[in-house]
Amino acid sequence: MRYLFALWVAPLALFWGWFFLSLNDINFGYVMLSRQLHDLVFQLYGQMLGVDPAVIPGMVAKACVFDGLLLMAFWAFRRRRAIGGWIRTMRERYFDQASTPSV
Repeated sequence: MRYLFALWVAPLALFWGWFFLSLNDINFGYVMLSRQLHDLVFQLYGQMLGVDPAVIPGMVAKACVFDGLLLMAFWAFRRRRAIGGWIRTMRERYFDQASTPSV
């Protein structure tokens, strides 16, 4: 499962790293990180998708959140017994003591 998380996070880190560096024109002398290329890439994607280039980062962010929730759901399903045991332990610890009246 950790390899799946790593394969999910690596492209996201690369994309968002490039996005914020190129958005702020912190290019370190590389054309790849320039604001001109940033604008060109999003203009091209906007033309291909038929949307305004300014909404594409929001669309990508929503997709990342959805993918993250889906991945967490897979992880929780695989660990459902351990999570259920933890929930039972917490319930016994906090709710069973509160239900007994103290005199």
